[in-house]
Amino acid sequence: MNNESKIGIVGSGAMGAGIAQVAAMAGHAVVVYDNNMQALQRAEKSLEATLKKLEDKGKIDSAAEIFSRFRFSDQMADFAGCALIIEAIVEKLEVKKAVFAELEKIVDEVCVLATNTSSLSVTSIAAACQKPDRVIGLHFFNPAPLMALVEVIPALQTNGARTAEMKSLMLQWKKIPVLTKDTPGFIVNRLARPFYGEALRIYEEGIADMATIDWAMTELGGFRMGPFTLMDYIGHDVNYVVTETVFQSFFFDPRYKPSFSQKRLLEAGWLGRKSGRGFYSYQEGAEMPQPEKNTELGHRIYNRILAMLINEAVDALHLNIASAEDLDLAMTKGVNYPKGLLQWCEEIGAASVLQTLDALYSDYHEDRYRASVLLRKMAAGRS
Repeated sequence: MNNESKIGIVGSGAMGAGIAQVAAMAGHAVVVYDNNMQALQRAEKSLEATLKKLEDKGKIDSAAEIFSRFRFSDQMADFAGCALIIEAIVEKLEVKKAVFAELEKIVDEVCVLATNTSSLSVTSIAAACQKPDRVIGLHFFNPAPLMALVEVIPALQTNGARTAEMKSLMLQWKKIPVLTKDTPGFIVNRLARPFYGEALRIYEEGIADMATIDWAMTELGGFRMGPFTLMDYIGHDVNYVVTETVFQSFFFDPRYKPSFSQKRLLEAGWLGRKSGRGFYSYQEGAEMPQPEKNTELGHRIYNRILAMLINEAVDALHLNIASAEDLDLAMTKGVNYPKGLLQWCEEIGAASVLQTLDALYSDYHEDRYRASVLLRKMAAGRS
């Protein structure tokens, strides 16, 4: 597949428009489809304005030339002749399956059909198709033009040549592709769950307030955002739903158990920054709560959350979800962690991480705090 190949995008929301921009800037003709004409018109105006800003900053030569590569359509038939179509619509399995079945009636036999799902089964989506071997997951991160990572997720049915082709294409698009098995949450949304879940547990138990937990993870841990600030930034309609999906998909494994505190925010419509209120208030004049800058408490919070994160990464390696290199790349490039979790484990020592987890298990006697068998082997020098 080269830059003369035509690319199709299903969905003109922020993610769909962002992926379309990436493809057009890589030289492709791009068809952006949406059955909502108003959404399509908003995407068209937004893309034109974005490209103009990039031109003004000297980051591209000609906004008009790149914009001319787009075609905006509310007719799915305009996907005829596409070499690749990337779906970026609502995270509902039955809706995605219906779209893929419809796409197959329009495209030729060699067209690759990709889903941008963040947590649904690519294998299940592929099963809706007559030629499931052409289906693959390409999970971009928001905003797609700025975030380098793309998770490449072959379904059980995906032809191996398609996987290699998509990895190569993502490199052509100046992205960093990581290969992951088709398991719930893939790499990033699986490994990142304890960052939110354990912070929520600490808060709900009254060990520390939100501001203190955020302070501990940013000032002591080096993370760009604390968990509560980040959940508010992502939006609880997205973050909570991913947690719930991963929890259910893992047969209700307690490691991924959602929080009532976050669920209540979603039920109240307090979605975070986008609604003006979440864990914190973003209303005009609202004062942000101040953390308790107790370094002993802060280190206890940071060590507990980090141990849970590292254990998740080690377990993913144990289960061959991805290579060690891709697991670390995914977290540094996909969610801007200060370093890869496996690298972090090596630096502080598997024995230290195991000690923290075993102490938590001793206190709680919950399967949530069980250590990966690989972590035990690493601590004993048997990995």
